[in-house]
Amino acid sequence: MDKVSLIICDIDGTLVDSQRHLSAKTREILKRVNEKGILFGIASGRPVDELKRFNELWQLDFPFDIVIGMNGSELWDELDQSFSSFYKLKKEWIKDIVEFMAPFDLNPFIYEGDHMLALRLDEMMQGTSARNSKPVKIAKDLSDFYKEDNAKVLYRMSIDIIDEVERYAKAHITGEYKVFKTQPIMIEFAHAKTDKANALLHYCKEHDLPLDEVVAFGDASNDDGMLKVAGKGIVPKNAILTTKEIADIVLKRSNDEDAVAYYIAENIL
Repeated sequence: MDKVSLIICDIDGTLVDSQRHLSAKTREILKRVNEKGILFGIASGRPVDELKRFNELWQLDFPFDIVIGMNGSELWDELDQSFSSFYKLKKEWIKDIVEFMAPFDLNPFIYEGDHMLALRLDEMMQGTSARNSKPVKIAKDLSDFYKEDNAKVLYRMSIDIIDEVERYAKAHITGEYKVFKTQPIMIEFAHAKTDKANALLHYCKEHDLPLDEVVAFGDASNDDGMLKVAGKGIVPKNAILTTKEIADIVLKRSNDEDAVAYYIAENIL
């Protein structure tokens, strides 16, 4: 591709290392991207309000031009200073999910405004709260989870049982919503149409930005749609096999080896 106008990047497993740190090398490259006038954004399963603060966490002196949150259910457009919300799980779907998942005695949680709602405050939930800088509110019972529509329902669990739980969940879901693994120990339920690609397409349409001028980076199945619609979809060496299969380029470096930074430096800057 001759011209790159926008770089959009997944975070965990892609832009940051396995300890979720942004390296000095990557920070330097992102600053050069901004100085060159190329739009840069991040796309993640986290809420937009959290993601917008990552520029300060990463010691960047500029805001992200586009922030895709909740795997595509939320979008922040820095150019227009606008927030958009897309497909959400209906209350009755959430009721179905938390009830058919109840036999596993897991700890479901959802993002609810400025806090997270969970069934109990266990060690995993405490870690999530610390990483996301969001307090945890404890639900009285499962009915608290389906009082309102929500972007997604999340479950963390032991790596020993996640494949079994995922198979069980896929056997029980309806066509209106989907379930997918976003981390080695976490699965999420979301609207069947939720996709990072939808938010990216909306942003590009709003700003008359040709998709063939977009470079997207990701490492897992929740990035697949975004990688497909971008002019070039690129994955690090550590990406999962199915995502490598749909990518235009599979890098020889992993996220722990600054794969994204080196590609941008050598092929875009």
